[in-house]
Amino acid sequence: MPDASQVTPVNFPLQGGLVLNKSTFAMQPGEALELQNFEPDIEGGYRRINGFSKLVTNIVPQTSASTEAVLLSIKFNDKIVAARGEKIFTATAGNNSWTAIDTGRTSAGVYDFEIFNFDGNDKFVVADGNNAPTVFNTSFSATDVSSAGSGEVSTAVTGAKFVKAFKDHMFYAGMSSNKQEIVFSIPFDEDSFATGSGAGSIKVDDTIVGLKVFREDLFVFCENRIFKLSGTSSSNFAVTPVTRNIGCVNGQTIQEFAGDLIFLGPDGLRTIAGTARIGDVELGTISSNVQSIFDTNLSDAGSFTSIVIPEKTQYRIFFTKSGVAENATGGVICVLRGQQFEFAELKGIRPTATDTFVSSGNVIAIHGSGDGFVYRQESGNDFDGTAILGRYRSPDLTMNDPGIRKNMQRVIVNYAPESSIDADLFIRYDYESRESARPAAYPLDSSDIAAIYGTATYGSASSASGTYGGASQPLVRQPVEGSGFAVALRVNDGGTTAPYSLKGFQLEYQLGARR
Repeated sequence: MPDASQVTPVNFPLQGGLVLNKSTFAMQPGEALELQNFEPDIEGGYRRINGFSKLVTNIVPQTSASTEAVLLSIKFNDKIVAARGEKIFTATAGNNSWTAIDTGRTSAGVYDFEIFNFDGNDKFVVADGNNAPTVFNTSFSATDVSSAGSGEVSTAVTGAKFVKAFKDHMFYAGMSSNKQEIVFSIPFDEDSFATGSGAGSIKVDDTIVGLKVFREDLFVFCENRIFKLSGTSSSNFAVTPVTRNIGCVNGQTIQEFAGDLIFLGPDGLRTIAGTARIGDVELGTISSNVQSIFDTNLSDAGSFTSIVIPEKTQYRIFFTKSGVAENATGGVICVLRGQQFEFAELKGIRPTATDTFVSSGNVIAIHGSGDGFVYRQESGNDFDGTAILGRYRSPDLTMNDPGIRKNMQRVIVNYAPESSIDADLFIRYDYESRESARPAAYPLDSSDIAAIYGTATYGSASSASGTYGGASQPLVRQPVEGSGFAVALRVNDGGTTAPYSLKGFQLEYQLGARR
């Protein structure tokens, strides 16, 4: 018979991310049944995310009295460029003033853009699915792209949805006149389509939803198929199928990520793994752990957008739903930790357009929003003044014996604060049944942690600064109440203090009666 007076410790690191496709009985202890506004940390554990704050303090002007989302937000020539409705503006980060650079558009949709340099001068081109693509130079003067003139490619590029520079040509696709055709310009000129000078067009047998340059190829994503365009000029451009069995839901979800391409397919997030060997392309679904989130949003999301945070090896995909409150919208975080993709859920952030740029060696992520502002992500400790609601829930832990009662004594929390925190630890029993004990919250407050290793006695109580284990790896030794056959832990965060990482837990309990 086991000694009921003996304290049994069980410890587990937090890893594996959010898992929604397994029974709680089949989950590993470090995985999460709930992981909202925490991100799997490449240094271990789950980190409460940073917030976002206004990059430009004034709202982007709108075309009409109705509410319009920001459908373009990029950095170019030290200016922030934003499109709201049918107008395009520039502003300086931190400034209050927006200056219109294009007001002649009609019925503009979601904007695609490409920054390029064909002639020694930086430019960018935008396409919106209805108007002629427009090219802007560093002075932000605008030139509309026109085609289908005498001696030019017959398909006009007006109404293009997608634009990409590839092998010194500009490629346009998604025209309403032919949604299966790609039109490319002559070399080094985004606005010339003379067929005798190297311009041309290529058709595929499916509706195009996005273009992405990856390594030496231009990948053409369609509704039901994926192709790649290879070659160096009109004389040898050729399209070959990558797969005829799967397509892409939305081109705004395509990103280069961790040396690969990631995109949203009809069955979740997928990657294209390519090598130098011609034709060696593999497709794989990576989001099965959180597929229920994608299933819900694939059916009713108004639009999608995405962004990559490279220093965190992190891909974020956002879902936008019209008429749904911002605190009820969000997305999914995907992190490549080691060789494993781990996931978490975002809530309370609703980007409608995204971009990244490098400033002083740092990658800056920005987004336009449905509220008309442009924000900087990874900035501050709240969502522009709104608390970040962070939630973690462990699986129901039976310690490999669901038939014996565990009389809980203590929970030791290993975490890494970046400043003071304000979160609550909850312990729940027997799958949160109504008959089980429900102890009150235990505050997880860094100002009340016991001691600093090397400066105080282990286990002593001190309200001075710091924690046992040091500032980077503190331990909270929390006595707890209650008993049950299964135990689950929750952490709820109010989201107004600095982020911190939950690294792992140790549960200490005594064995009780067997049922």
